[in-house]
Amino acid sequence: MSDAPNLRERTHAAARLARVRAVKFARLVTSRDYRRGLRRGVAASVEHSVIPFTDGIATVIDVGASRGQFALFAANCFPRARIVSFEPQAGPMAELKELLGDRVETHAVAIGSAPGTASMNISRSDDSSSLLEIGAGQLKVFPGTEKVDTVEVEVTTLDTVLDQPLNRPCLLKIDVQGLELEVLKGAAATLGQVDEALIECSFVELYEGQAMADEVVELMLAAGLRLTGVYGPTSDANGRMVQADFLFQRSGV
Repeated sequence: MSDAPNLRERTHAAARLARVRAVKFARLVTSRDYRRGLRRGVAASVEHSVIPFTDGIATVIDVGASRGQFALFAANCFPRARIVSFEPQAGPMAELKELLGDRVETHAVAIGSAPGTASMNISRSDDSSSLLEIGAGQLKVFPGTEKVDTVEVEVTTLDTVLDQPLNRPCLLKIDVQGLELEVLKGAAATLGQVDEALIECSFVELYEGQAMADEVVELMLAAGLRLTGVYGPTSDANGRMVQADFLFQRSGV
């Protein structure tokens, strides 16, 4: 009997992943650029197509770029935008560069609240890697994301890198496996130029010591960006919402 909850959770996770992949693949094959990404093992984040981003985005700041899933989507949606991607893992960053070349400005660093170095916990599924320890909650909801290695990475802040006026409207995307609040703490000046932000937020602890969604919302409100939508929620086997993408927009956008 003790194995029943774990079996239910694994079955739920597998079924959820299969549904998501089927829907996503159907969207990806409709675009030549997205098919090119698939041939290189990069699935553009077309699940974000339902989000009502502001027209004419001029700058995209992509924090936690992985292999370029969001950058490829952004290049398709905002063909004239400057895209700045941050990814500290060497393998995924190399794949991003190979796929998008000069279309994206890349920085092979992690983003946090202060410059320095840190140990990055590499997940078996490398897009689940984090500067935080991978927690029991993550392994329960997302099987196959356990730690397999640790590497030292350079850490900097958005304000350190983006020290010039940004063309606007500016979209900030953050997907950093629990470090969202730390990224924002090092981006006070940058946030003053951000018109909207898409941030993956958690309702339960997936990574040890991570901030919760309400803490991110509080900081964004203080920066003048209001929560205007919640998209792509993930739930556990008991129906409890675990995480989702939060859209914040500045008044008047």
